[in-house]
Amino acid sequence: MSEITPVTNGMDTAQTLIQALPYIRTFAGKTVVVKYGGNAMIDDEIKVSVMRDLVLMRIVGINPILVHGGGPEINQQLSRVGIESTFVAGRRVTDAATMEVVEMVLSGKANKAIVSMLCREGAPAVGLSGKDANLFIAERDTDHGDIGFVGKITQVNPEIITTLVAAGYIPVVSTIAVGTDGQAYNVNADTAASALAIALQAEKFILMTDVPGVFSRFPDPDSLLSELTTSEARELIASGVVGAGMIPKLEACIAAVEDGVPRAHILDGRAAHSLLVELFTAQGVGTMVR
Repeated sequence: MSEITPVTNGMDTAQTLIQALPYIRTFAGKTVVVKYGGNAMIDDEIKVSVMRDLVLMRIVGINPILVHGGGPEINQQLSRVGIESTFVAGRRVTDAATMEVVEMVLSGKANKAIVSMLCREGAPAVGLSGKDANLFIAERDTDHGDIGFVGKITQVNPEIITTLVAAGYIPVVSTIAVGTDGQAYNVNADTAASALAIALQAEKFILMTDVPGVFSRFPDPDSLLSELTTSEARELIASGVVGAGMIPKLEACIAAVEDGVPRAHILDGRAAHSLLVELFTAQGVGTMVR
């Protein structure tokens, strides 16, 4: 085993911290909404990496809000009970039986697993669904035809979030919304996270997914776009350059930026400590929408 000189290692660490200081100062006291989903939620090492990033953010004075999906776990559970997964424009077609499974996985297993990991890594966390304190009020989404109990958020009531943040907790939110009649709705997690970022006047909105960002010629790595305007993002959607699950992600970034969130980012949640690289380094990662 090669020997590490303690002084050199210590100096490198100190230099890294000093380089991060301006970014820590910029975001201290600010709210950052992070949407966490895709295959980044499956790999155990990556899950630990993400949780530690969030804990560090909280310790240095940033207020992270974690909104999570759970698509792969939902797919697995639906497969076990013999229900086929169908998507329209990146949104899961949700009949009554599917809705039961979605709510069970998101508000139960996935949400509480994340809360447990954050607490274990040293940050108190509280799990919520959009039903809690009427956080997300929704109506049936008919923009993409009849896709069942898929919700479109009509109102966000973020008081429960601000209360938890003020008390020192990291809120962990699953994207089950409730209608005015009490009906549960499955809301696309990207869309819900964007709506929450807008309601909280977040400083930054980050979408963690399982691709490195937005490509002009997917999957050519040289075509990764580091920055987009909202008009350029709309053109990518309209021209078909991006499709499937990337559509709601870009739409979520567009909505957030146009409604007052200064920065929106799509980054690869599979890359170790991608949150910290984005927040605390000059180069950043992924694609920024401005």
